[in-house]
Amino acid sequence: MIPPGQKIRDSFPRFGLSAYANRFPKNTDTLAIVIEINRGVTIEIEDAHAGLPRATLQADFHCVTTWTYPDAVWSGVKLVDFFNHHIKPRLNENTQLAGAVFCAQDGYKTSLPLEDCLNESVLLADTLNNEPLSIEHGSPLRLVAPEHYGYKNLKHLKRIEFYTTMPKLKRGLNAFLDHPRARVAKEERGRWVPGWILRYVYRPLIRSTEKEFAESMSKRRDARKS
Repeated sequence: MIPPGQKIRDSFPRFGLSAYANRFPKNTDTLAIVIEINRGVTIEIEDAHAGLPRATLQADFHCVTTWTYPDAVWSGVKLVDFFNHHIKPRLNENTQLAGAVFCAQDGYKTSLPLEDCLNESVLLADTLNNEPLSIEHGSPLRLVAPEHYGYKNLKHLKRIEFYTTMPKLKRGLNAFLDHPRARVAKEERGRWVPGWILRYVYRPLIRSTEKEFAESMSKRRDARKS
């Protein structure tokens, strides 16, 4: 069943905020990641998947701008398994984490409450539709959280910061556009206004945003050939 306000499309474009259209990851060869706990303990992990069981997930991908790409097949490791292996052993019994901030190689950041992070459907993915992740879709590693809008599914993941008290990531208009949870079923497209209103704000932006990101990707390919 398609969630409220969404429309199916048969293609999966590179997409995002315009400020990130011309930003690309520097590392596409390894699954290295840095973990930080409460601005104290820092852990550098050479391979985010090492020693953990792989998982495959088939799920629809829902962009907040109202398009949905159905039945994407992702593969990687569950974030809950990663957490239990790398984070939980380093916490004392009184530590109550509130959530995590996810940081991308291109400078983008987003966050989720811990209960959402540890949902069994959340992956640290390195493949899409049985192929290694492309630059368009988050190479080399991305967060996949299918119950949340696409802006929570951060691409080019390089760092995860866990906190007992969550920091304020964004202010002003950026804060308005970034719901703390962004759950698709509840149409949490942004803060302070009903999600259905934002359908009509976002939909006119789809075509121009898709074009901008496609042109940027084309320029990158041309530059790498020259």
